[in-house]
Amino acid sequence: MKTVSKAVYVVIIVVSSTLVLCAQQDPMVFGHAMGLSRITTSPGEKEIPLRWYNVNTEPDTWSVRHDILMCTGQPIGVMRSEKQFENFMLHIEWMHLEAGGNSGIFVWSTAKPGEENRLPDGIEVQMLELDWVNLHKQNGETPPIAYVHGELFGVGGVKTIPDNPRGERSKSIENLCKGKGEWNTYDVVCVDGVVKLSVNGKFVNGLSKATQRKGYICFESEGAPIHFRNLKIVELPPGSTAQ
Repeated sequence: MKTVSKAVYVVIIVVSSTLVLCAQQDPMVFGHAMGLSRITTSPGEKEIPLRWYNVNTEPDTWSVRHDILMCTGQPIGVMRSEKQFENFMLHIEWMHLEAGGNSGIFVWSTAKPGEENRLPDGIEVQMLELDWVNLHKQNGETPPIAYVHGELFGVGGVKTIPDNPRGERSKSIENLCKGKGEWNTYDVVCVDGVVKLSVNGKFVNGLSKATQRKGYICFESEGAPIHFRNLKIVELPPGSTAQ
């Protein structure tokens, strides 16, 4: 029988302790979820607090203060919901703090970061600050404002059919977004591979036939500070193709 040195045992103990500590990290609580019955047949049903787990950012990247989720934007990465969602409605308010700030949310994601860009797959709901187009001119030309205003697109191999094509992405048909220091409201409806986006009270974008239709919701940290508030998720009945 081969013997194992004390040094190896120490390494094993240290690694095991580290894994236990990671597993015991407290999740962050932000927003609430509810079933459709709370709205339709059981108005007294309680809302369930949502728990979020850091995937590949720093411990201080995310914090909650006075019911506002604050993201520093550094490093690039995401945090994910505790559970996966299939069909649902999501309400969120967000505000950039810097000109040209970049962020977003992912729906129907595996929450597995990519090797190159540190971001996961799924459907991205874009949240770029309006000055992004002015700060990222290409060949002297300013990108269309529709690019920053709530674009929807599949990432990480997820394919979709855009309602308003800009290549493989779907662009908003109207600019209703507000700039830095002002709150914006997104209402996102996700049902059976279809995603519809309302910005500040009006539906302006959508896509369909997503090849991935269930997964985690992820908040994105992408280089600039952003605040979120008033997150509500209403879970809807599963689709006919649900397993």
